[in-house]
Amino acid sequence: MSNHSRFAVYYAPPPGAFADFGAHWLGWQVEGGRAVVQPAVPNIEALTAAPRKYGFHGTLKPPFRLSDGMTLDGLRAALADLAIRVAPAQADGLVLTRLGHWFALTPTGDTMGIAQVAAACVTELDRFRAPASEAELDKRRKGDLTAAQVAYLTRWGYPYVFDQFRFHLTLTGKVPADAIDGVESQIRACLPALPKPFALAEVCLCGERTDGRFEVLHRYTLTG
Repeated sequence: MSNHSRFAVYYAPPPGAFADFGAHWLGWQVEGGRAVVQPAVPNIEALTAAPRKYGFHGTLKPPFRLSDGMTLDGLRAALADLAIRVAPAQADGLVLTRLGHWFALTPTGDTMGIAQVAAACVTELDRFRAPASEAELDKRRKGDLTAAQVAYLTRWGYPYVFDQFRFHLTLTGKVPADAIDGVESQIRACLPALPKPFALAEVCLCGERTDGRFEVLHRYTLTG
């Protein structure tokens, strides 16, 4: 029996310099589930408060509770089966990107393969997802959603799937407009050499702990 309240399928960088950067920047090591020291950047704890609980990751299937009758063992088996049928994906590289008033690393070049991995995770694992509550749906609907995004939210529990999906590794929460240029400079000063090309060769099953933070439960190599 798991003590995790929700589960998600993420890309989390394999152990190495890139993963270490993300863990230290956010202050949370999703691999092993532990706090780590952040760099000496002004206000970094507040800047990274929103994404910290999830760890350094790219979302493939967003967090969900298990539906009635479904088990963690069953989810593990289904993800293992998916991994042997889905091909790894690759993009030209990653770049620092402003997404509105927050920052993330996003892939460059052809991202169709990444989108296909995400779509497979969304659809093939959806039988394990308990329906979102009306309160959860209402909270999402308060955002500036398009008609297509509302339809996806209703059907899949999340608005940013399929043609609305954009793969990203979040680095900050919302940054005040008068600070955004300075924050960008601070991030760039801390960035390591970014992967080029960027390979999405494995997916991670992650679980939300009792303290609300996520950790990697298992990695699955994509071999399709």
